[in-house]
Amino acid sequence: MERSIGLLGLTFVAISGILGSGWLFAPLLAAQAAGPSSLIAWMIGGFAMLLLAATFAEIATILPVAGGIGRVPHFSHGSVVSMTMGWTAWIGYNTTATIEVEAVLRYSKSMAPWLYGPDGLLTPAGLGVACLLLLFFTVLNAFGVKFFARINTALTWVKIVIPALLAAVILTSEFRYANFSDYGGFAPEGLKGILSAISTGGVIFALIGFRHVIDMAGEARNPKVNVPLALVLSLVVCLVIYGGLQLAFLGALDHAQLSDGWPALHFTGELGPMAALATAVGALWIVSILDTSARISSFASGLVSVGSNARLGLAMAQNGLFPKFMETLSARGVPLFSLLVNFAVASLFFVLLPFKEVLALNTSSIVLSFIVGPIAVLSFRRLLPDTPRAFVLPAAPITGCLAFVVASLIIYWSGWHTMLHLGICLAIGFALMLVRSKQGGFDSLDWREAAWLPPYLIGLVCFSYLGSFGGGSGMLPVGPDMIAIALMATGIYLLAVRLSLHKDKFNRYIAEEELDEMLEYDSVDDAPVERSDFKR
Repeated sequence: MERSIGLLGLTFVAISGILGSGWLFAPLLAAQAAGPSSLIAWMIGGFAMLLLAATFAEIATILPVAGGIGRVPHFSHGSVVSMTMGWTAWIGYNTTATIEVEAVLRYSKSMAPWLYGPDGLLTPAGLGVACLLLLFFTVLNAFGVKFFARINTALTWVKIVIPALLAAVILTSEFRYANFSDYGGFAPEGLKGILSAISTGGVIFALIGFRHVIDMAGEARNPKVNVPLALVLSLVVCLVIYGGLQLAFLGALDHAQLSDGWPALHFTGELGPMAALATAVGALWIVSILDTSARISSFASGLVSVGSNARLGLAMAQNGLFPKFMETLSARGVPLFSLLVNFAVASLFFVLLPFKEVLALNTSSIVLSFIVGPIAVLSFRRLLPDTPRAFVLPAAPITGCLAFVVASLIIYWSGWHTMLHLGICLAIGFALMLVRSKQGGFDSLDWREAAWLPPYLIGLVCFSYLGSFGGGSGMLPVGPDMIAIALMATGIYLLAVRLSLHKDKFNRYIAEEELDEMLEYDSVDDAPVERSDFKR
């Protein structure tokens, strides 16, 4: 590996992940769930993602490793936690690649109607094209991170300019203030609608793309400064764009479109609601470029997700869950075997799961993998108290706990049906972990440090069943349910921080990481883990 991604390239990796296939449809999905209060949903969602990003920003200043989402937990809570979190993230990343490829094909449906059958599903020919597109992403990433970053940066400029321009055109052409008070008021679905917009209305699905910076940190120049900056810059830029799109969408709707209420709001056409509104206000010139822009957005997001997931596959091999051959780097410093395995798995998702189930699994699995950030940041404060940090999380015990609670609520808001999919995913991962543990012995795994994980997962499952989100029984009303989740999450957070690795085991894992880096990096100076940082 080599450190060749600068601040601009790293920021654009995150922006490309955030401004993906959903930006043309996210305003509609959020408005259907929450009406005008969808603006609040974006604020809450943005605050939640900034909290989580801030915890990883501090961690990245001391451990900027490749595949950080799966690798960081190994140094704070050992093998069981890192395998579990890495597994859920890896599943989520593979579904992201599938989703973005599907989006490229759906935006191309008008040019190639044979891609889809009358039932709206991919035809055999469409499945073949989808797999070829995934393979193309894999080949592009195989050319090395510098080549990948250059392509992504060029594509991301388009992804920034077109949505921002579209929002500005609609806002300056048509704006009906009555939409924010009529048709059920500002929050027609109440608090539940706002929370549903955050979890299942596309808000978190869009903003969670910042994660790619964490996984690419091992190949960033000056990561102790550039990684925190890229995390914050990407989220701020994308929040402004999404907020502008949402505001423009809400203000441009007419009475005929809202006569049946916000939940019944719908648009026809492959390019979705934003194109329809641009047409209605007479901005046909921008509609003509939305078709190409939509495909570019999805293409770039797919390219980034494939590259990021290759680093996560590498990290999972280092953790011991995946076969060791996935650690092998090509002459260009790319985890080539990890890329190929991920290509095969992502292709299977087209065949094994309906597209709606792939979508349902994506957000909850990735958010679950993020819960380790708030825990790890305090653990590293204890394990590495004197290590200098370019960014320090303010009021870390309180901020970290708040981030953990917010992440837990997002998982809960995704609903009971999604939790069932996540449970199946975790069961498969646990079975794989048991199989892999036979090689090193069951006792070699770090079970003590993972003692907080079973009660946390069981608690989430029980609350999801009792709650009213996504097919829950409704026995626990909105309001008291969030208080109960917050109390449970706070207790688990305190327990998890206490159960972090002992110093001797941490030192052993860091020593193993240093040996790996001697093989991965051309120069010792490029290695993420600096020995002097951990010997102070």
